[in-house]
Amino acid sequence: MAGMAIAPGAGAGEHDGGMPEWNRLPAFVVASSLRTTNYDGTSDDLLTAGLGKTGLVGPQPAVLNPAAPTAAELRRLAIWANYRALVDITANGGYGRFWGPNVDVYGNDTLGEGKIAGTEYLAFADNGTGRQNVSLLVQVPASFDPANACIVTATSSGSRGVYGAISAAGEWGLKRGCAVAYTDKGTGNGAHELMSDLVTLIDGRLANAATAGHASIFTANVPPGELAAYNQKFPNRYAFKHAHSQQNPEEDWGKDTLEAVQFAYWVLNERFGPLVSVSGNASHHGVRYAPGDIMTIAASVSNGGGASLAAAEQDPGKWITAVVVGEPQINVRMPGNAQVKEGGQRIAAAGKPLADYMTLANLLQPCAALAEAAAGAPYLTALPVATTTAIREARCSSLAVAGYIHGADTQAQANDALARLHEAGYEAESDLLQAPMWDSQAVPAVAVTYADAYTRSSVIDNLCGFSFGTTNASTGAAGVTPTASPMLTVFGVGNGVPPTNGINLVYNVTPPGGADHRLATPDASFAGAVCLRDLWTKGDPRMRRSVQAISVNANLHGKPAIIVQGRSDALVPINHASRAYLAANSEREGSRSQLSLYEVTNGQHFDAFLPVAGFASRFVPVHYYNIEALNLMWRHLKNGTPLPPSQVIRTIPRGVGPSGTPPLGVANLPAIVENPGSNAIHASNGVVNVPH
Repeated sequence: MAGMAIAPGAGAGEHDGGMPEWNRLPAFVVASSLRTTNYDGTSDDLLTAGLGKTGLVGPQPAVLNPAAPTAAELRRLAIWANYRALVDITANGGYGRFWGPNVDVYGNDTLGEGKIAGTEYLAFADNGTGRQNVSLLVQVPASFDPANACIVTATSSGSRGVYGAISAAGEWGLKRGCAVAYTDKGTGNGAHELMSDLVTLIDGRLANAATAGHASIFTANVPPGELAAYNQKFPNRYAFKHAHSQQNPEEDWGKDTLEAVQFAYWVLNERFGPLVSVSGNASHHGVRYAPGDIMTIAASVSNGGGASLAAAEQDPGKWITAVVVGEPQINVRMPGNAQVKEGGQRIAAAGKPLADYMTLANLLQPCAALAEAAAGAPYLTALPVATTTAIREARCSSLAVAGYIHGADTQAQANDALARLHEAGYEAESDLLQAPMWDSQAVPAVAVTYADAYTRSSVIDNLCGFSFGTTNASTGAAGVTPTASPMLTVFGVGNGVPPTNGINLVYNVTPPGGADHRLATPDASFAGAVCLRDLWTKGDPRMRRSVQAISVNANLHGKPAIIVQGRSDALVPINHASRAYLAANSEREGSRSQLSLYEVTNGQHFDAFLPVAGFASRFVPVHYYNIEALNLMWRHLKNGTPLPPSQVIRTIPRGVGPSGTPPLGVANLPAIVENPGSNAIHASNGVVNVPH
């Protein structure tokens, strides 16, 4: 970190002669973007944007002038939307009892509305080109104790904005009195409305791309003439940073997380470091905290969790003390002898990269949804049942004609499609989620976004025929001029991966002008899905290079670490993520490893889906165990309490009672135990064995 090196022979934070070193802004921080805001903890605050526990579960916050939301209003929208996006916010589901702003670090309902006073520091990190502009945010609660300093990272999950992990990790860190280091990891919610040329700024407000210049979160790199031609042919389309930055941002997610920590060090030194006389009477803050002085837990979920693991691997022990992540989306370089076993039986497909399993799921899931084992799956689409059924049947037929699956009729074809997903590493426990993962458009959106990112495609390339645009709600036809621009609130309520905020995933090949990908053809844009799959299976060199660049070795340099994941995860299959990472880690770190995996039965990827009918009765919140893992790590670092070993946590679903699904209770959530016995997960020399 620029300006934080210790002079030879000097003590921590001191130059030779005992003078504290000047606290210099890290070279990667864009100084002109830096802004500081204080929050009183009453009218506005760090955790709830002034909404409190009650407001977070209330209706979407109002905007005084919808045509021109203020930065404060957009921040409030972002915190409201992102908090709700990652946890179950219903009382029956545990909000307000097991987690929530009112719940203290001991699990008690003592904090009222849970507002937290403090200060935010917001800035861009960039390499000097003005094209990366990774958002960094540090929250320092008023309760921060400089004598017992701690930092918790909260790297955004998915392609969310900088507040994307506020409920997943930020809340826990703030309650502990820690500074929280956020980053949007270079993907977060940077949108460009191509016809109007509007882009988002660091605080969510809008500006013309030319006027914004290097101050935009993201501006598509398209020459004006080519952009005009594209707009004429494909009106009302949008570029998003994760998909269209042409930088494969995932390659830098570990670095982004480390830079968030380094920015937090600068902030804390600026707040609590001694004053140093420089150039006569001018005073600057000196370095109180040298690298490694502050206990730092890298924490987040999904690909934010993957970013945390990558950061810990890239850090030999300078910035990160420990790691606690949930359901990490991570691409592992598997050692040649690495194996994942369940009940002693090897899972041959374990450790595949997202580019492989996501494009396969996008191809097969609509058909697999009709499999007998998937009957009664929760419904997660606004399309009529008849339309959804027709799409599924047509996809089965197209898959069979193309030779991807076999079967004499639709039922046999669907059963075969699901069997092929099992062969590809998907757990049978995730069968009921194959339908909702595609119906919710989570899988199609991720497949398209990551394919664009891995091939470094421009928005005007329409990779495999796909784009992002507004569509007619009834017919699905693309190119519709929106009543109000989605850009006005995309920073607040958008998630960075269409469909979001009225911007949908469009297939452009047919009909003329394109349509919502689900309705563009009877088989839901099957040819486009095949194209995405072929990018991987036929070895597109752009995709192969990018996947190689993002792959990790699972070497955490002996740092204590915990991974939590649900066995039923159908978005990031556990065999390709946590189990694979544990296997590779046991080979590469051997006896130095301090990694524990807590595998949660009846746990899936999206706790925010739990209030939907069919989810709450079958699945438990993985977030509960993420909090427990953070508490275990805190006690380990503070008191030396040993971390429980890797284990399967056998939860008990709530089921359905006379009055519907009963409230979540402690009986549904067994503890993580010191001696798991027959539930122990064993990992040694690259081989992981998980009990059934």
